[in-house]
Amino acid sequence: MTITITAFERSPDRGNGLARDMRVRWALEEVGQPYEVRLLSFDAMKEPAHRALHPFGQIPTYEEGELALFESGAIVFHIAERHAGLLPEDSNGRARAIAWMFAALNTVEPPIFDRSLVTILERDQPWYEHRLRALDDTIRKRLDDLSARLGDADWLDGAFSAADILMVTVLRRIQSSGILEAYPNLAAYIARAEARPAYQRAFAAQRAVFNAAPKTA
Repeated sequence: MTITITAFERSPDRGNGLARDMRVRWALEEVGQPYEVRLLSFDAMKEPAHRALHPFGQIPTYEEGELALFESGAIVFHIAERHAGLLPEDSNGRARAIAWMFAALNTVEPPIFDRSLVTILERDQPWYEHRLRALDDTIRKRLDDLSARLGDADWLDGAFSAADILMVTVLRRIQSSGILEAYPNLAAYIARAEARPAYQRAFAAQRAVFNAAPKTA
């Protein structure tokens, strides 16, 4: 059965691999599963046909036969469960990897994603600087703990796993902020992940969509 995922027709990340379909593309590339992509405009994302797949009108979604999924973390977990290579075979290692998947999305991502929204939507507001400082303080606390746990290891817990896919895609969102400069081991962690052939294929596929989209004036 052909796997079909959805992605932005014109991604607001300008093809930089920050949209959440990148996580799904990367996971599929890691396990060697071919897939098709259905591109959606922002208007189409709110139409009933797409909301039947994603009740909140977002991307990505995942369809395979009669199965339809939404939420990038759930999709990556499903891929990791169905195909070897993204979760450890031993039960304890598997449980730890799943815990790190939750940590990436529930603990590390929220202040980082909020920061990206604030810098776009609230830059002209009188509270902008205060709000940004508060978010940066929270992010640094999270990164202090993450950096200490990672240490000089290559990946979060033993071999590369789905947890690393989620954590790296979260951390990449603050690469241009300067915050990661204080955490050389996290910067090296991201670079290792970006050097993986599966990541590079997924990134190139997402970038190609942006490059092919008609440019607006």
